[in-house]
Amino acid sequence: MDKKIEKKKGLPWKKIVYGLVAICLLGLVAMVATSKSSFRVEKNRVTIKSVRFDKFEDMALFNGQVQPLKTIQINAVESGTIKKIHTENGKIVEEGDVLLELYNPNTELNYLTRETAMIEQINNLRNTRIAIKNQQMNLDRDMIKLSYEYNNAERQYRLDTTLYRKGVIAKNDFLKSEETFKFQTAQSNSTKENVKREQADRKRQLQLINASIQRMQQSLEHLRSNKENFIIKAPASGLLSSYKPVLGESVQTGSLLGKIDMLDGYKIVAKADEYYYNTLQEGQEAIVEFNGKSSRMIVQRIIAEVINGKFDVELVFEKEAPKGIRRGMNVAVKIYQSNQQKKALMLPKGGFYSSFGGRYVFVLTASNKAEKRSIIIGRSNPYYYEVIEGLKEGDKIITSSYDNYKDKEIIEFK
Repeated sequence: MDKKIEKKKGLPWKKIVYGLVAICLLGLVAMVATSKSSFRVEKNRVTIKSVRFDKFEDMALFNGQVQPLKTIQINAVESGTIKKIHTENGKIVEEGDVLLELYNPNTELNYLTRETAMIEQINNLRNTRIAIKNQQMNLDRDMIKLSYEYNNAERQYRLDTTLYRKGVIAKNDFLKSEETFKFQTAQSNSTKENVKREQADRKRQLQLINASIQRMQQSLEHLRSNKENFIIKAPASGLLSSYKPVLGESVQTGSLLGKIDMLDGYKIVAKADEYYYNTLQEGQEAIVEFNGKSSRMIVQRIIAEVINGKFDVELVFEKEAPKGIRRGMNVAVKIYQSNQQKKALMLPKGGFYSSFGGRYVFVLTASNKAEKRSIIIGRSNPYYYEVIEGLKEGDKIITSSYDNYKDKEIIEFK
């Protein structure tokens, strides 16, 4: 009996189609996974700079203002009202020139009262000194009289002694003469001791009085000189600045009336960002460009106070200030943080740094593209970054901002 041969069933066509689609999808995913994201841009819309190998200047650039080397403030010593102005702001003045006059009736009356009291005290002390001297004169006169009486008594005693021995005078007369001499001797000795003590006391008293009179006279002179404080004079010769008095204006003690800018030199005061607070030091060298010429400067002083993220740095010229420089001018100052200029790979500064913090750059290739590359940046100055790793001399870098294609790996130029 013949057997029926069954036909083998082939693969369903749907399964074949599904398999092909799956293979295509896997291939597409693999291709996307291995491909780099790109961004197309017109070449003239980006900035391209070359990496160079040259001397790297380790310096910082600051804006500075020209100021006088020395400035003297003019402050009001006494309060009062401005009654007369003798000069104007911006004038050259000499030391001692009268600038303005103040008026304060209450203070002047107080000075007059104190002056009168001091003069009265001085006169009283002088009268006391005269009285002591008169007492000394009377005492000296008494001493002369006492000495005269003593000498007479001594002479009479010696004479009577001789006459008594010869029997010329009676014993009673001799004893009387002897008693008078002893009395004068005792009185003279006692008086001399008292006078000696009194003279020492008067001497000390006169010294104290003289010292008091001298102090009172000094106080009186000082008081009279204080009355001159209502007349404001130039403390030194120079340029009068920041001087804006107004007639009738009330001025308080210690008020700043103006400044005297000395004309013996200039300095530059630069505003530095607090970022440089720990790197700038006194004695560092600097360069200022003025009228096409470079002048060497030295950091003389660093003001420790930081205001609004800035602190002041004072610089002085190594030699004379350049001709034509004037107070108030703004100039650019280069402050060198290292005196040694070593060669290094240098990448020009640009907006690219803010996009990745300087960690990546786009480097041009031979195929009219730019590829993203990791780099390491070291020191910087106002114009260049020092490249530590990732680039070589001659590499061309897009230095403009990457903000539009931060997530891309390749830049294609149209």
